[in-house]
Amino acid sequence: MATASDTSIPRRRFSVSRRVLPYLLSLPALLVCIAILVPFFTAVFYSLQRFRLSQPWNRGMNWGENYLNFLSDPDFWNTLQVSLTYAFLTVGLELLLGLGIALLLKKRSRLNNFISIMLLMPLMTAPALAALMWKLMTNPNFGILSYFAAQLGFPDFRWGSSPDTALFTVLLVDIWVYTPFIMILLLAGLRSLPTQPFEAAALDGVPRVQQFWRITLPMLTPYILTASLFRLLDSIQQFDIIYALTQGGPGDTLMVFQVEAYLNFFQSMNVGRSAALLMILWVITYFLSNIFIKNWLRLRERARGEA
Repeated sequence: MATASDTSIPRRRFSVSRRVLPYLLSLPALLVCIAILVPFFTAVFYSLQRFRLSQPWNRGMNWGENYLNFLSDPDFWNTLQVSLTYAFLTVGLELLLGLGIALLLKKRSRLNNFISIMLLMPLMTAPALAALMWKLMTNPNFGILSYFAAQLGFPDFRWGSSPDTALFTVLLVDIWVYTPFIMILLLAGLRSLPTQPFEAAALDGVPRVQQFWRITLPMLTPYILTASLFRLLDSIQQFDIIYALTQGGPGDTLMVFQVEAYLNFFQSMNVGRSAALLMILWVITYFLSNIFIKNWLRLRERARGEA
């Protein structure tokens, strides 16, 4: 007598061929590449055009005229100078502060772990919101920082409304937001360093200052380069903090690439110039990232050779 198991229909198992599986796994990466390359080449196409939204009838290819105009444009050279100055100042100051804080929190303890977690709070704040918060604190009428500045003998400290102090104000906000990022990376690097070289140096009576310069800093250099690369690529493309705090002003004091491209597109409606500015920013970013990556690879090869 046939049982229910004998008459049941066998289930078919879905199987993927080994030849097809790699293509399926690479499909998300392909979609990401398409999502990156399509806007990129669209920007390249627009940067080679004479294209204003206010003059759609005057649209046409100018084959690089937007780039040639930058050579004789003082506004462009000011933007280049401001962008590089802002990027290197923020990265340098944040690197020094982040390294100092990481050295203070190097020892593992509950207190140090709690402090490191609390120091990450600014990093969880959106940069635009942080800039608006600092804008309220620096308000000359009711801002708490303006009150403290007046108590210290600076009653008319203009903060972001003066060309002399606008860069200082924006640097404060950027340092407050992003120093924890560098701190946490360097702290992870410090805590992962081997203890044998430090123990041998302590037995030989090497001072701690010499240990830092000859042991800690060389071993920590790959982490420093990694943190500096991430922050440099972000700082040279900064938009949120500067636009929310000063909108690139006063005047053109803080007119970085992203802000100028934004104003060219939405105020002047000059799509071609805006796209050309962003393409030049991409070239600068690519050049700087290559320098950092080459140095990082060189350090890795040297470490392998010494090992």
